[in-house]
Amino acid sequence: MTTVEQPVDVLLSDGTTVQLRQIRPEDAPEIVAMHGRFSERTRYLRYFSPYPRIPERDLKRFVNVDHRDREAFVVLAGERIVAVGRYERLGPASPEAEVAFVVEDAYQGRGIGSVLLEHLADAAGRNGIVHFVAEVLPANGAMLRVFADFGYQVQRQYADGVVHLTFPIAPTEATLEVQRGREHRTEARSIARLLAPRGIAVYGASTTGQGVGAALLGHLRDGGFTGAIVPVHPSAATVAGLPAYPSAADAGQDVDLAVVAVPPDAVTDVVRDAARAGAHGLVVISAGFAESGPAGAAAQRALVRAAHLAGMRVVGPNCLGVANTDPAVRLNATLAPVLPAAGRVGVFSQSGAFGVALLAEASRRGLGLSSFVSAGNRADVSGNDLLQYWQDDPATDVITLYLETFGNPRKFARLARRIGRSKPVVALASLARPPGVGEAPALDAAAVSALFAQSGVIRVDTVSELLDVGVLLAHQPLPAGRRVAVVGNSSALTGLAATACAAQGLTVADGYPRDVGPSAGAAAYAAALGDAVAGERVDAVVAVFAPPLPGQLADPVADFASALPDARVTGKPVVATFLAGLVPAGVPAYPSVEEAVRALGRVTAYADWLRRPAGVLPELPDVDRTAGHAALRPDGADAAALLRAYGIDVVESVPATTTEEALAAAERLGWPVALKAAAPGLRHRLDLGAVRLDLADAAALRRAYAEMAPVFGAEVLVQPMVAPGVACVVELVEDPAFGPVVGFGLGGVATELLGDRAWRAVPLTDRDAAELVDEPRAAPLLHGHRGAAPVDRAALVDLLVRVGRLADEQPRVRSLTLNPVLARPDGISVLHATVRTGAEVARPDTGPRRL
Repeated sequence: MTTVEQPVDVLLSDGTTVQLRQIRPEDAPEIVAMHGRFSERTRYLRYFSPYPRIPERDLKRFVNVDHRDREAFVVLAGERIVAVGRYERLGPASPEAEVAFVVEDAYQGRGIGSVLLEHLADAAGRNGIVHFVAEVLPANGAMLRVFADFGYQVQRQYADGVVHLTFPIAPTEATLEVQRGREHRTEARSIARLLAPRGIAVYGASTTGQGVGAALLGHLRDGGFTGAIVPVHPSAATVAGLPAYPSAADAGQDVDLAVVAVPPDAVTDVVRDAARAGAHGLVVISAGFAESGPAGAAAQRALVRAAHLAGMRVVGPNCLGVANTDPAVRLNATLAPVLPAAGRVGVFSQSGAFGVALLAEASRRGLGLSSFVSAGNRADVSGNDLLQYWQDDPATDVITLYLETFGNPRKFARLARRIGRSKPVVALASLARPPGVGEAPALDAAAVSALFAQSGVIRVDTVSELLDVGVLLAHQPLPAGRRVAVVGNSSALTGLAATACAAQGLTVADGYPRDVGPSAGAAAYAAALGDAVAGERVDAVVAVFAPPLPGQLADPVADFASALPDARVTGKPVVATFLAGLVPAGVPAYPSVEEAVRALGRVTAYADWLRRPAGVLPELPDVDRTAGHAALRPDGADAAALLRAYGIDVVESVPATTTEEALAAAERLGWPVALKAAAPGLRHRLDLGAVRLDLADAAALRRAYAEMAPVFGAEVLVQPMVAPGVACVVELVEDPAFGPVVGFGLGGVATELLGDRAWRAVPLTDRDAAELVDEPRAAPLLHGHRGAAPVDRAALVDLLVRVGRLADEQPRVRSLTLNPVLARPDGISVLHATVRTGAEVARPDTGPRRL
């Protein structure tokens, strides 16, 4: 069966939503109705003839498919079918199928054809079809472009007045790039229409001026929204001094957005009314949905379903609202009475209460915002949607996010890795896992930070730090390196700053910290700062100032803050801690030196990430995905066959339960051998006596088995001896928050006890794999510690890339452990592998586009 057994919502090129699902026999009347709405040209281009009506025999065949050799999807706008696409296999077991689709005239040119092609290709590939063929009239330029623009390697032939097309449908880098480019444009446009509406309908504003709806209406009006504001009230003629209407459509205005503050049971009526007015989206402030229990969750699903059927997107419910400080819009559809000043920072907050505090603190610090979205329950619009919008938003230079959960972590990582190359992304992400989100142990803080850093995301721990970093990024250039000059008038403060630099991995530049002394005047302080920013071996400056004691300064009213250098001129970031006086606008000021240096450290790590080349997914021509899939049996996995399909050889292990069986295995494998307890937790425990090495003959093996069996059980494993090396461990786990992640560390009880593992999310690039090898604290053992020869690092990197590819391509694999992996100067040996499988489930951010 195809992956679209249930209806899915998809975005069109103009940002509207439609539904896509498999065709059903009961769709026959609607198919006839759609056919009746076609223009003569559309019928001719699709059927190569006038085809004025669908014969009953054809109609029956159209709507009855087996979802294997014949598949068909329909696209619905509301309850009306507006497009249909299908493929039909060209003969029993043929690897080829003919593909065709037709779109109602009013919906042509909006990207439906490309969406249908994605889903048809995905369904066909899962049913063993590898090529599509199509016949298109030369006059059907739109259809020819759908195939040509998709990234497929299309072969064309012209015969008998028809263009014959043939192309492979397996996803490639080219097709994925096209698909993700379309995804980016459609999601960005859907958000743009929410943040720059021509008119807004407000539902739930009372005539008394009390309540949430009235507050929202007042904030919209008082904020100077440049479009039309339409209060919707069942009986009042005016609300808050504005003309009110029983229906938004009655206002005769262009209404793009509906702001909703009505009880949950009235929201469905609002959706219908807003749809009639032509709204593109809903901002649902109302609570009482998924956060309130199962009944609320069902109401939330119904809300999103109704909105998507009407072509609308939903922010919320249970949210704070949305804002846009663009002077041409001046949108404050939030519960915050006053917004921060206009600026260059975009803010996304999943929590409404947190959003209120964040806006207030941003105002206090003078952090200007470009736009703000509070997603609440995040039933539809998410942080990923805002990333897509902010990527190309000319008003936004810095992106800040507060995330409680990840709806689609793989997509977040992919988007952040791309967007972070042009705009920094700062995220405050909760480590607390909500109830019901997986049973596996959550990754620790270090692992979460590493997974963020892999994508270039600046992860912070507190609200204060989110704004600390945001202010620095908004006003200062990125540092060119990690060398910091510390300048101040207090030896205590400069010493604290130097200590903080070391804690953040920053290097205090030669000749610093520099203490000009408490009696130095403003000129001397300015000269010291000038020397610092001019220094060739300085990449950033930390300026600290403590108020002098009375009588210490000849000029007690001197303006020391004016001595701070202008980063726009110097090109080097400057952060300041002034315990007296106000620093000039544009210089990030912090209440303590530790906070200043911590923010600088976060930004410096991001700058380091930018300077490193982006990794690539290496070509692995010896990988056989089909063979790997075949190794996954219904009851488990053939671990050796699975790994062999990905070019990973595991040293053969022969189980034995008696001395004679162990001897027979040793004779077959060849002496010397190793004897190990069979239990997975004991196979590498040389320290417990559960592993005996270099057994050269039958007598040695008999003696070892006799000693081990009473302690560890009769079941043992016999392996041929391999050359010694540094023991390593490779792990793959399916984290409920981040998806499949690969871990690497060195073996041994001590490193396991300390949790000395590095983690990266799949798919792994060559750079990700190299960083995994080098990141554990015990990694120096791999590079030649105390005179030992360095191990083959490239072989470890290759192994990790292959494990990452396996994780990416085999979603049934829930966990994988390679322990131990012996790393030597001449290569590696994988001694044991453990694989745990589960039911195959669709992973987010894979397959064709859907919301």
